[in-house]
Amino acid sequence: MAIEITGRTNSPTPIKTSPKAEVYGEKKAVVTNAEKIDSIALTSTTQEIKKAVGSSPASPIDIGRVNSVKKAIADGSYQVNADKVAQKLIQFEQLIPTKNST
Repeated sequence: MAIEITGRTNSPTPIKTSPKAEVYGEKKAVVTNAEKIDSIALTSTTQEIKKAVGSSPASPIDIGRVNSVKKAIADGSYQVNADKVAQKLIQFEQLIPTKNST
């Protein structure tokens, strides 16, 4: 004898939750269904790294060079030196360790 079940759905049943308080250091964030607040807490080591990087006098990015390349690309005067690109690719390939087939 076969039993046929009808009227079943696979949709999840919504669950109502009460607001929760989460503590991050000294800060408290109340999370409700209508509003969610994200926050992070930095460790003392992370804060020291941030200070060291932020206080660096020289930026690793040359903004003047970036702007000149952007301008050259926009006006169509930027040219790629294929020989230089090929040489850099060869140098990069030499830095990658080769796999042993044994």
